[in-house]
Amino acid sequence: MDAKLRGVGVSHGVAIGEVRHMGTAVLEPPAKQIDPDDTEREQQRARQAVEAVAADLNARGNLAGGEAQAVLEAQALMAQDPELLADVDRRITVGSTAERAVYDAFAAYRALLAGAGEYFAGRVADLDDVRNRIVARLLGVPMPGVPDSDEPFVLVARDLAPADTALLDPALVLGFVTEEGGPTSHSAILARALGVPAVVALPGAGELVEGTVVAVDGSTGDVVVNPDEEERAALARAAEERKAALAAASGPGATSDGHKVPLLANVGGPADVPAALEAGAEGVGLFRTEFLFLDDSKSAPSEEKQVAAYRQVLEAFPEGRVVVRVLDAGADKPLDFLTPAHEPNPALGVRGLRTLLDHPEVLRTQLTALAKAAEGLPVYLEVMAPMVADRADAKAFADACREAGLQAKFGAMVEIPSAALRARSVLQEVEFLSLGTNDLAQYTFAADRQVGAVSRLQDPWQPALLDLVALSAEAAKAEGKSCGVCGEAAADPLLACVLTGLGVTSLSMGAAAIPYVRATLAKHTLAQCERAASAARAADSAEEARRAAQAVLSGE
Repeated sequence: MDAKLRGVGVSHGVAIGEVRHMGTAVLEPPAKQIDPDDTEREQQRARQAVEAVAADLNARGNLAGGEAQAVLEAQALMAQDPELLADVDRRITVGSTAERAVYDAFAAYRALLAGAGEYFAGRVADLDDVRNRIVARLLGVPMPGVPDSDEPFVLVARDLAPADTALLDPALVLGFVTEEGGPTSHSAILARALGVPAVVALPGAGELVEGTVVAVDGSTGDVVVNPDEEERAALARAAEERKAALAAASGPGATSDGHKVPLLANVGGPADVPAALEAGAEGVGLFRTEFLFLDDSKSAPSEEKQVAAYRQVLEAFPEGRVVVRVLDAGADKPLDFLTPAHEPNPALGVRGLRTLLDHPEVLRTQLTALAKAAEGLPVYLEVMAPMVADRADAKAFADACREAGLQAKFGAMVEIPSAALRARSVLQEVEFLSLGTNDLAQYTFAADRQVGAVSRLQDPWQPALLDLVALSAEAAKAEGKSCGVCGEAAADPLLACVLTGLGVTSLSMGAAAIPYVRATLAKHTLAQCERAASAARAADSAEEARRAAQAVLSGE
């Protein structure tokens, strides 16, 4: 194996340690017939295993909190899907054991999702993890998961399920490397939240021999196999230089010549607030409100429950800016009471604002709750809609905000290329734009954000994506309004400089990335950022764009 491998770095830092591979459950139970008298007992075994796995996923979510909680609760709902459970019961009735019935029912559902197009590849990975956990429980074998070890190690896996990533112990797992995944996959997002160095989409990661020492650079995506003393020293120096830069940078985000770039945090609920405050976030650039609605997929939370949760976050940022995204349901975040049961491609169907406009009472309750939560607080509240396609969408959302009596700025997320191309038109109805680069890349390149095979098209350095960012920022400047970025692109320190050069007015990211972005911005002038942005846009690939920007900012 080559001494140096290259994947996609998704979480900053350097980790050096021995390889340990992710444990896997026995995937395929034997096929054997049961006696008809055992049917009821086997059905009961299956139900108990499903409920136990769902409870375990929910418990892990409660422990992890934040974004991880929402992801794991969605997995628990997947385990308890009524159609799946009915299929399991049917298979047991015709003679399958509980474990074989679960295996075959999930396989059929898996094939159904795969046949619906590649959008659900990320959901398929989560489905496989749920299946493996239920089957392992029924067979009485160890659950798939992080291996036991007395010494810290580098974890290597084909991919990491959210249930495993969410509860990684950073004192034990020094870093991780996966063969699948991308910069916006669940495991990458959770790795950044934990502050664990990580490299994903590394071809051949599974071939790394157990016990081999590797050095993982989560900033560059490099994985060095059996690094010698010189290589270890170079990595250690680079890590120390980054730490020193972090320690030297403090206060509001700004370039070295004083151009202000507010650095905000992405949060999923009150549990994420302490980390944001510790990182020095100047507010919240993306408050995902889905966590409240995932508690019960059968009905919306009460207005009172919403008011209490929103107020907790708003109170944490007196005199700060808090940007709330109204419920973004549909596609990979289905809710039984809102989401259409059968759509050929939910990613291109009724999701985000489209869902809310079909259910105005849900939107009205949420906006009213936000209005009440902000009463009497010295906070700058801004509310934005997901999946805005055009001016008509923007107007419908702004009208709903006004009807609810909401005293706040109204904004639109730019996640669909049409919104970027017609940004000035959209801005006739709203007061700000916020670029969700993850979905914007997905729709621009027809590349599912959860599919490792198309991760190069999900790279936020793609020049076409930078062009759309520039169009949006230029439109906002022409209208005298603001245009922020709240996608994972903002968490890349080098790319943050390019985004600033493109005219973006604020950057929002996971709390762990804020110090890195602040330190990098502070080293460069606005003019340098603008030149780096121009160089990146002139490139023909993401890798060329990254190199071109790096050359400008390093003075090469």
